[in-house]
Formats: sequence, C-alpha cells, structure tokens
Amino acid sequence: MRSFMSKYSSHCYALMRIVVGFLFLWHGAQKLFGFPVGMPGDVPAFITYVAGPIELIGGILVMIGLFTHWAAFITSGQMAVAYWMVHGTQALLPIQNNGELAVLYCFVFLFIASQGGGIWSVDSLRSGGRGKGS
Repeated sequence: MRSFMSKYSSHCYALMRIVVGFLFLWHGAQKLFGFPVGMPGDVPAFITYVAGPIELIGGILVMIGLFTHWAAFITSGQMAVAYWMVHGTQALLPIQNNGELAVLYCFVFLFIASQGGGIWSVDSLRSGGRGKGS
C-alpha cells in the first residue's frame, strides 16, 4: 500500500535539501563573520578558515541545488571529520559527546550527495529538468 505522502516525495526531498542547506550555511556565517552569533574565543583558527567556507559555500550550494552531488559529498565529509576531531574523542556515543548534530548533518548530506539536486534546483534547470537525480 502506498503512503498518502508518496506522491509528494520529490517535493519533500527538495524541501529537506533547501532547509538543511539553509541551516548549514549559518554555521559558516557564524565562523567567518560572527553573524548571527559570534564564535567562542577559544576556537582554533583552522576551524574558522577551513570549516567556515565549506559550511557557508556548501550550505548555499546545497540549498540552491547547484553542484549538489559534490557540495553535499564535501560537506558530509567535513561533518565526519568534525565529529571525530571534536566529539568522538570525548565519549563513544553522540548523545554523550554532543555530536548528534554533526552525525545528522553527515548522513543527511551523504543522502543528498547520492540523490542530487532533484526538483527546485539549479542542477535540474541546467539539465533541462530531466529527472530526480539532476
């Protein structure tokens, strides 16, 4: 039996991609511009200058659906690295080490990398709207 929402799966995927990209870009804005809230003073510079651009640019690209496969793959990898550098050294489980957000971003971006831009994406417009995995 098909779910009553199954006919909206491409729309729900597009909304998820847009919202996840939008939320992620603000982590980069925070690191690079101190906006909307500043970073704590003890954050290493490489986190600001390496993670910040990946988060800001990657979040924008995922949100608008441009070069989605690559942008999401890179941001997924960045979140995996962030988890093991910051959280994974503190405790085994994400609920213990406050790494749940990093894990969720990592796997949501991995899923987006496998699916592509989908509808409502620049990738879809560039390919003439030829399909879900554009």
